[in-house]
Amino acid sequence: MHNIAIFPSVSDSGRADDVHLVDEHAVQVEHDRLRVKDAHLRGVIFDLDGVLAISEPLLAEAAIALFAEKGHPMTADDFKPFIGMGEDRYLGGAAEHRGIELDLERDKARLYEIYEEVIRGRLKPLPGAVEFVGKLAAQYPLAIASGSFRVEIEHLLGKIGLREAFQVLVTADDVEHSKPEPDAFLKALNRLRQLPELGADAGQAALDPANCLVIEDAPAGVRAAHAAGMKCLALAHTRPLVELRHADWARRDFGEVDLEEIARAFQNSGE
Repeated sequence: MHNIAIFPSVSDSGRADDVHLVDEHAVQVEHDRLRVKDAHLRGVIFDLDGVLAISEPLLAEAAIALFAEKGHPMTADDFKPFIGMGEDRYLGGAAEHRGIELDLERDKARLYEIYEEVIRGRLKPLPGAVEFVGKLAAQYPLAIASGSFRVEIEHLLGKIGLREAFQVLVTADDVEHSKPEPDAFLKALNRLRQLPELGADAGQAALDPANCLVIEDAPAGVRAAHAAGMKCLALAHTRPLVELRHADWARRDFGEVDLEEIARAFQNSGE
């Protein structure tokens, strides 16, 4: 038997005259229907390195050059444990491991200078990336949530003509905890919610994590997406498919991705 709530109706004179019966079960059903309608895909959040481009080897090259200027020979392996943790940890972690003192702010500024020289003419999009982003941008608001440097993100997106496709950028500077923590994706979600087309002014419910697709290439990114309550498409640009098996979809490259299949899965998840 359904619970019935009794509410007095208020007449024009302000008096509670009549009694109206409200079926709370029906109210809950209608609320659930509204949630179902809003279960569809509404926003897409990309990682950068390993998804749109392979940039980490160029960053390592710049970091090696920085330490060489200071008289310390380094290799790319010195920086691998700190990939995606932001520039403070990328430089600072490698330096601590080797017992090297840094002036972090000054050395970061010098790293940016070297990196801009290193990537000039060499940082290129992965095959199919431009077309894939263009197709999604025509349908959904897009964000970047990456442990990459902002200069790196701006350079790549500008070079390939996609800067305007991404309304939101979240970089290593914007979050305290790197992946596999969900901070970057949750920050991107909050910024997407502020877009006019996704806000209350557009007559829509607030953007929910369940409305978002994350596109990643690493197991830590997949875990971060799920920790944020989001579905994840993993592309095996830098890892074997087997390492990405926990993603909702794992594909070898952009060419294997069926966007209609993914959109249907979002819709079906609310039914």
